[in-house]
Amino acid sequence: MKKIGLALLVLITAQQAWAQHAPIESLFGNNRTEKKKVTVGAYGTAIGKLTPINGKLGVLTGLQGGVLLNNKWMFGAGGYGLANSIKAPKLNVANEKDEYIQMWYTGLMAEYTHNSNKLIHWSAGALLGGGGVGRDERHHGWHNDDDDHHHGWNGGSGFFVAEPFVGVELNITSYLRLNVGGSYRFISGSETPGLKDSDLSGGAFHVGIKAGKF
Repeated sequence: MKKIGLALLVLITAQQAWAQHAPIESLFGNNRTEKKKVTVGAYGTAIGKLTPINGKLGVLTGLQGGVLLNNKWMFGAGGYGLANSIKAPKLNVANEKDEYIQMWYTGLMAEYTHNSNKLIHWSAGALLGGGGVGRDERHHGWHNDDDDHHHGWNGGSGFFVAEPFVGVELNITSYLRLNVGGSYRFISGSETPGLKDSDLSGGAFHVGIKAGKF
């Protein structure tokens, strides 16, 4: 019995030692071991999103990142802006010219990552914040009239935004990850002429590259 008890004690000790030094699985490079005493990290993400804006395909680009606790919870912030040209709805006023939607938003965010040391794993989180939207008259070419060079927002307004998201991640290296997923953007409070909250809200498909100390 003493020998059996000693053998069980050795197995339990070995299992605990392995759990405290579990390797981070990645496509390239040596698998880096993760020690439980290292509980604080940080990372940033360059991200692009495809999403409907006023019934058209919009491209949002931005950055997000923060502090990573226990290799699971990230607390930080993110910000995004509309990168492509989408015409704003006509207002049916005299001498009306084409205008384009301008939009941005930012906020605080939290993200949970499950089994991040595995080669493929998932994450989920949410962003809460605010942003702005407006109509912008753009001009091309050279003009002598200074008024033709006017470039600014018309009918600008602010809004509240809440955006939950989920994603699947692939560990490329121990410090680089590919994230693919989706989100839904809830917008409330915008008052820009011709645009409703529902025109700015919608689902999104995103692709991002995370870099940092995981």
